[in-house]
Amino acid sequence: MSDFERLGGEAPLRAIVDDFVDRIFDDVMIGFLFARASRERVKEFEYQHAAEHLGAAIRYGGRPIERAHARHPILGGHFDRRLTLLRETLRDHGVPEDIAERWLAYHQSMRALVTADPDSNCNDAAASARLRDAGDQR
Repeated sequence: MSDFERLGGEAPLRAIVDDFVDRIFDDVMIGFLFARASRERVKEFEYQHAAEHLGAAIRYGGRPIERAHARHPILGGHFDRRLTLLRETLRDHGVPEDIAERWLAYHQSMRALVTADPDSNCNDAAASARLRDAGDQR
């Protein structure tokens, strides 16, 4: 049985993702990163990404993670705050610990695609270079 099935399928996963996305959009520490984003669009892509990772027969239809985040000055602390919000959301929804651990580890494995900071210590020079590089790719 897949983790997706163990969670109960689409409806429970959408509830988890909707809550998580609301938390990141409304968060005082990272919400500003989503000021120009569509909450509903982010919810849909987060759902697809989670469902695929959890074993559903659903394909993530968004841009590659690295490309989707390249234009944003995401620092290590921002990345870690998002992980904290995800961890709290999974706990609050009663997600089994083994599924939550895999889910969090999967997100942690994408750290280098989202930020140049290897930990929560922020590297302003790396963030500036990332923004310059993103501007060159447009």
